[in-house]
Amino acid sequence: MKVARFHAPGDIRVEDAPEPAPGPGDVKIRVRNCSTCGTDVKIFKHGHHHIRPPRVMGHEIAGEIVETGAEVTGWTPGDRVQVIAAIPCGRCEECLRGRLTVCPDQESMGYHYDGGFAEYMVVPAKVLAVDGLNRVPDGVGFAEASVAEPLACVLNGQELARVGEGDDVVVLGAGPIGCLHVRLARSRGAGRVVLADLNPERLAMAAELVRPDATIGGPGVDVVDEVLKLTGGRGADVVITAAASGAAQEQAVQMTARQGRISFFGGLPKDNPFIRLDSNLVHYRELTIVGANGSSPRHNAEALGLIASGAVPVADLITHRIPLTEVLDGIDTVARGVAIKVTVEP
Repeated sequence: MKVARFHAPGDIRVEDAPEPAPGPGDVKIRVRNCSTCGTDVKIFKHGHHHIRPPRVMGHEIAGEIVETGAEVTGWTPGDRVQVIAAIPCGRCEECLRGRLTVCPDQESMGYHYDGGFAEYMVVPAKVLAVDGLNRVPDGVGFAEASVAEPLACVLNGQELARVGEGDDVVVLGAGPIGCLHVRLARSRGAGRVVLADLNPERLAMAAELVRPDATIGGPGVDVVDEVLKLTGGRGADVVITAAASGAAQEQAVQMTARQGRISFFGGLPKDNPFIRLDSNLVHYRELTIVGANGSSPRHNAEALGLIASGAVPVADLITHRIPLTEVLDGIDTVARGVAIKVTVEP
């Protein structure tokens, strides 16, 4: 079978590999779609401290079961499934307290285990043990199901930021994550949703799809000033930084209303993780700043439900569909910001 393996930064190879065999507690699937994201770009350029090469990449996975291990119950060949990316241990203090997204012993598909840039892959028993293999609802395609993983992360972020009825929400970053934030905020009852991005072409492409109430973008535009104008000087109830930008995080604090919430959704580069924070704004406005780190198995299941119900449509966000042999072109497309969502169809 064909796989796309990471060997070193700048070195991802599409190569032949034997089909894997499931262990007693594992499930083997035929991968139908594995979507790409900015994390794949980072791994391609810089590697990752959890990846021991060679490793099959890909963590936004959907497919169908072709074989189950001898100890597996409740699953049969032909079942359509979506696979979680982040695998909590289920046993540590954080997991026992229900904080699965911050499990210190978390492992990941495509990092610790071979992922979905392959024709076939094994879903390890550890995924099944934490209810991380989800049935794809009727009417949901494999490509849509693969987008459940990033939507699950977005859901976690908006739960932590308490996005709700009537909120003015600003999303900084018009990539696929920003688009999902816009749609999820609407489904949660937000009053107005504003989408901002420095790249006017990317912003226009995203806005054409997700139809925010307003857009802010382009060189030289003062995003903070524009948000204040749109909100009558009050600021936004929720600001989500859906970009790996320290400047966006600093701006978010300046444009948030009293008792507003800020989600630092996009992580910063590890060699430059610090920002200048006006702590008096946090203090006197009683602001809440929250992080957002991945998703739990529950978030993945709920994301599939949101897609199936039509509450958060995702099919139109998939702008590029490519075969596995063109995965490097797909990662480059993501890096150049000329797509919303790119999915690989092995």
